[in-house]
Amino acid sequence: MKYEDIVNNKEILEYYEKGNAILDALGYTDHSTVHTKLVAEKAAEILETFGYSEEDIELAKIAGFMHDIGNSINRHHHAEYGALLANEILKETDMPLADRVRVVSAIANHDESDGVAADPISAALIIADKSDVRRSRVRAKDPMLFDIHDRVNHAVTGTRLRCGAEEKRITLYLNIDENNCTMYEYFDIFLNRMTMCSHAARIFDAYFSLKVNGQKVL
Repeated sequence: MKYEDIVNNKEILEYYEKGNAILDALGYTDHSTVHTKLVAEKAAEILETFGYSEEDIELAKIAGFMHDIGNSINRHHHAEYGALLANEILKETDMPLADRVRVVSAIANHDESDGVAADPISAALIIADKSDVRRSRVRAKDPMLFDIHDRVNHAVTGTRLRCGAEEKRITLYLNIDENNCTMYEYFDIFLNRMTMCSHAARIFDAYFSLKVNGQKVL
């Protein structure tokens, strides 16, 4: 089972189409395959930087792409639902049991409400997912319809995740237009997520930093 097979899997794509439509109705930001492909790529980059094997990188990409399929069932506990769906799909492939368990566990633990990074796959997924903050994730076109999630994402005019193996640091750089949202609003939404990233970085014996408009804030 390869990442390319997962990206083109009709069942997974159907789950994403339904899940993204549900989140649209609920007023959430974009959770389409645009998001999940970016997460897969970032997770792979993290593991590659810290010298992990091609096998681990491939598993992180698969977990990254599949991590949000649970939204097709319900937003609440979507990580756990997604893990159960992923397990059923991956059972029908040639993926070894041990690898399937690692992917399913990473998906089940990616949400900041009750998840935890327990291995490199889950840690890379968490950091990649929580660092995907960008203006293009906002669906509403009228700023008058923005909720706090929309304002925070719309305020981000630039984002970059940098991993440094030698300095043992993972840094998320953000450019934020503070006319769109205050730093208080940003941390009201993202503090728990950034804390989760900080814990995840320890798996790589690294520190997680957040720099906003050139200033270190975490």
